[in-house]
Amino acid sequence: MVNTNVESHSIVCGSCRREYNIIADRNDMEAWLSGDKYIQDALSYLSASERELLLTQTCNDCFEKMFDNDE
Repeated sequence: MVNTNVESHSIVCGSCRREYNIIADRNDMEAWLSGDKYIQDALSYLSASERELLLTQTCNDCFEKMFDNDE
């Protein structure tokens, strides 16, 4: 059976302006956006980079450039 609650979310990185598409379950997104769950709990199947993109509109490449001196 195909999950019909899955949606594609288009996110543009605020730094480099590249567009990314993140596939996530609608109910999971709503749980996070409403504050019912933390993003890492609601969307645990997404990578940390994908969750960061949703949170801050910053892609992994730009995030790495911003914080490359942190060790």
